[in-house]
Amino acid sequence: MSVGGTTQRMPMVVLETDHLVLRAFTEADVDGVLEAASAPSTQKWLPMPEPGRPYTREEAERWCTVTAPGLRASGDGQQWAACDSATGKFAGAVGLLRTLWKAGTTEVGYWFAPWARGRGFATESVVAVTRWAILDQGFERVELKAATGNRASRRVAEKAGFEFEGIERNAMPLHEGRTGLALYSLIPSDLDH
Repeated sequence: MSVGGTTQRMPMVVLETDHLVLRAFTEADVDGVLEAASAPSTQKWLPMPEPGRPYTREEAERWCTVTAPGLRASGDGQQWAACDSATGKFAGAVGLLRTLWKAGTTEVGYWFAPWARGRGFATESVVAVTRWAILDQGFERVELKAATGNRASRRVAEKAGFEFEGIERNAMPLHEGRTGLALYSLIPSDLDH
């Protein structure tokens, strides 16, 4: 978003959690991104790059070198590569998107490689990014949307302290059909609990 001729952007930062380092994407992440994003269990709920198109190496390269950095440059958000702090291995992606600067709102999204699921990495990264957005960047509302049938993703929202608000019916296309989205939010007063 442009304010007074300049684009508002989030600062480029590295965030560290108990088990992860969240940093900018690089070309070195292409293989990990391709493996994680093209996994059938990822594609079931996130039809990347778009419904009906397979996720290719070219898409992974574009994500790491153009799309992810472009979200920050445009002011729309910020994307981090989540890497296992013990091994440095790419585990997944977490980011902020659909940022409305004047309203003080943004949305957190994430996806993780099959090997990294069930280890608390998604929750850990969502908590870190959401706290950073609210406490360090002053956002008043962070939304999280998950396909209604994606119980694992909905558990991440609940474990991260988000409040369930309702269902956006028939809101997102999948590779086959459409799904509703469960809408969650977290606001500054939620961090007091």
